[in-house]
Amino acid sequence: MADIKRILAGMTVREKIGQLTQYNANLFVDTDAALTGGNASMGLSDEDLSKVGSVLNFKTPCEMRKIQEKHLRRDRNKIPMLFMMDVIHGFRTMYPIPLALGCSFDTDIVEKCSRMAAREAVAGGVQVTFTPMVDYIRDARWGRVMESAGEDALLNGIMGAAQVKAFQGEDLSAPDNIAACVKHFAGYGGVEAGREYNAVELSEHIMREHYLPAYKKCLDAGAEMIMPAFNTLSGVPSICNSRLMKTILKDEWDFNGIVISDYGAVLDIIRLGVAEDEKEAARLAFENGCDIEMCSPTYFHHLEELIDEGVFDAKRLDEAVLRILDLKNRLGLFEDPYRGASETEEPEIYLSAAHRDIARNAAEECAVLLKNDNILPFSCNVKKIALIGPFADNHKIIGVWSCNGKDEESVTIKQGIERLVPNAEIILEQGCGDEWDDADKSGFDSAVKAAAEADIVILCLGEPQDYSGEGNTRADISLHKIQCELAEAVSSANPNTAAVTFSGRPIVLTSLAKNVPAILHMWFPGTEGGAAAANLLFGKANPCGKLSVSFPELTGQCPIYYNHLPILRDREKGAHHPFCSNYIECESVPLYSFGHGLSYSNFIYEDLTLSKDEITAEETIDVEITVYNDSNTVGKETVMLYMRDVAASNARPVQQLIAFEKVPFGAHERKTIKFKVTEQMLRFWNNDNKFISEPGEFRLSTGYADHLILTKKFILK
Repeated sequence: MADIKRILAGMTVREKIGQLTQYNANLFVDTDAALTGGNASMGLSDEDLSKVGSVLNFKTPCEMRKIQEKHLRRDRNKIPMLFMMDVIHGFRTMYPIPLALGCSFDTDIVEKCSRMAAREAVAGGVQVTFTPMVDYIRDARWGRVMESAGEDALLNGIMGAAQVKAFQGEDLSAPDNIAACVKHFAGYGGVEAGREYNAVELSEHIMREHYLPAYKKCLDAGAEMIMPAFNTLSGVPSICNSRLMKTILKDEWDFNGIVISDYGAVLDIIRLGVAEDEKEAARLAFENGCDIEMCSPTYFHHLEELIDEGVFDAKRLDEAVLRILDLKNRLGLFEDPYRGASETEEPEIYLSAAHRDIARNAAEECAVLLKNDNILPFSCNVKKIALIGPFADNHKIIGVWSCNGKDEESVTIKQGIERLVPNAEIILEQGCGDEWDDADKSGFDSAVKAAAEADIVILCLGEPQDYSGEGNTRADISLHKIQCELAEAVSSANPNTAAVTFSGRPIVLTSLAKNVPAILHMWFPGTEGGAAAANLLFGKANPCGKLSVSFPELTGQCPIYYNHLPILRDREKGAHHPFCSNYIECESVPLYSFGHGLSYSNFIYEDLTLSKDEITAEETIDVEITVYNDSNTVGKETVMLYMRDVAASNARPVQQLIAFEKVPFGAHERKTIKFKVTEQMLRFWNNDNKFISEPGEFRLSTGYADHLILTKKFILK
């Protein structure tokens, strides 16, 4: 290990400021890597660039090694650079998008996928990943919902913490581990109108109740870094919001790791009208704890001046630099600045059979069977298959945050079915396109003819993968009209039809659900998506995913989520009625709610028992839920435990997930799943911002959000 305090003592102020800056690789080497933001002239000298402490958006380990080698030749202190990248759902072998992983309700799946990604990323030269994103989401129009685990704070935090632990491991210096950066702190998922980079307005109560817990869970899991969000909160940019960055992050949570800005976010303080110029922006960001400025030059331009003027003590600069040097030291970069970056090792692990198995299994576990009117699974003995739709033989199903993944390396639906059912004749018809403005119906007739002649029909529909992700907000999240019309025509020609749908967000499937008897939602499933879909369609795998986010009936319901407050003048399903909280055009509930997900097994919830019906704050309740698999099919069921606080000083959600467990079942197997309920699980943030529980009646339920099967009550004394 290097003596970083000795190194720090020998550094100039300018060299120290260099450690607090991060720039794109194309400032150091020619690269075709995709940039995640603008790259305007920084006004930096070549001497300044020689002092830069970290890099992002490089493409290959060869590029990484060239940059590091050049840097070490020029830096008199021989301090290696840190190399960072957005490893969101895989590095080269892509696994399902994070929103899909949330539907697995399975931390083992998340950990295996993240460990695989870490191994591949290390070989690619990556030392830090900008993952996990645990922004709490309620509005499916926002493009970045695909990066979150869903609309439940508990699930979001559990999945994010699992990623942190898997990426970082027990020992950060171990050769296959990389550091994790949790993002975006805080409330980015609450952007107004679901529009990227927009303002966020949240009450302190809602922020603490729903938005903050997942960040805290990830930091408690040991995340080395945190990234403030682009958005304003109460009119103040997150990066210089003292309430967030000082009071909560530093004082309440005692976070002593590295804070890194998002892309160009320090300059955004000016654009948002909170700083007059670069100097003030640099002051506000550094004053509120931003250690690394990403892709903007205000620290290089003004931080030394601010120290000379006495605005900041030089000790504050040293503290920030020491945090960065310490991370580099614990990663082992002073001993090995290239840390596993190897073009020779890439072919051995990238897309290896073992990694493809992990990706395929994850895709199978994340897929959600939304509807099944005795259609699926199909028989592998089928003779003629009509494979119809824009995603029938489409490689672009790996997801938009694909890092070094390549579309052409993915398994398509057609390829997956050909491998699984080699003796079947497959008739392939695209039918229509997948773009929102596509109106070409010239392929309808041949698609309908193929459907009529086939034994079974598999419709492959959805939104393009680049319709989700950063900057890809949608005003209408409906499955496009032309695809719905194709589905209606094809299903009318052959009712033995199942739809496989792809998306990076919940999409409106109301029309499809009316016309097609089975819907299997795959999200964007990654490299092995087609193989996983084939296994699920033909019964080689049993669907077990549950929705971690609600699917609206119409876009106008957004934002819509299961854990809402009690609704005044609510009504039962039915026709619109004046003076009620309802819509004229549709119901007030989602088409498919949080927790929904079917199986080829038939799970019956038989009993819910509580060990006590009254407890004190010091006591616990043992909860037992008995579930029976009334079928010959082996399967898995995610058993969920919900809570409702019937009356409190604040209105409480109608349902709140407090525990879950994914359980394997054999054919005709009965199991009793046990949970323990503590007083801490009943707490909430009150109007005085105190985290408390209150005496009174509570109800425990199981099932899923809009279909609670069993309920029991108890009293907290």
